[in-house]
Amino acid sequence: MREDGSSLAGLAGAVPIHAVIFDVDGTLVDSVDLHAAAWQEALAHFDIEVTFDQVRSQIGKGGDQLLPVFVPRDMLAKKQEEIEKFRTELFTRKYRTRVRPFPSVRPLFEFLKNGGRRVGLASSANKDELNFYKQLASVGDLVDAETSADDVQRSKPHPDVFDVVVEKLGVTDRSTAIVVGDSPYDAEAAGRAGLQTIGVLCGGFPEEALRSAGCRAIYSGPSDLMQNSDWLFP
Repeated sequence: MREDGSSLAGLAGAVPIHAVIFDVDGTLVDSVDLHAAAWQEALAHFDIEVTFDQVRSQIGKGGDQLLPVFVPRDMLAKKQEEIEKFRTELFTRKYRTRVRPFPSVRPLFEFLKNGGRRVGLASSANKDELNFYKQLASVGDLVDAETSADDVQRSKPHPDVFDVVVEKLGVTDRSTAIVVGDSPYDAEAAGRAGLQTIGVLCGGFPEEALRSAGCRAIYSGPSDLMQNSDWLFP
């Protein structure tokens, strides 16, 4: 665990954490490289050449926010739905079965639930992918509320998925909820929703990028979050 000179309890201003909202891709499951490969292949199918690193740097956004980075505006207006459909089918067929959960995801969720915390998911994935990941990580029975890209008009880094899941969780004071995510887009979206964010390094984004986006503390992944749980007890 790496923090800015104090425990997260201090950073949280001594306000008890009642709800923890997780990103999924790169936070709970090891899927970032696979999504990047699928997007690179899908874009190449439409004669748009991008490097793996270029597209990987955008993972964490939904297709509505990722595609404008690479696709010319006139083509995007005509082909966005077709490209997104092709990418989804390609990922499901070729890549999704290779996704694996990070260690300690279910134990972490059980720990949070046993401590009386509500648990939410807020993902830029579509609902089908989110359901697959919940089953893969064996946490479906431990999730109180969730939001996918299918539930909102704009994906991360817009705050929409967090605004929706906060309402579903019944959070009235946003200082009592915290987001856990692996990408700068999680932190940016959470910040715009008035939520503090913990960054995790398991998704492969640099620590500096997470801090610059607003993460209050950095952990290696779910196991580290569970082993260093003082952030839940201000």
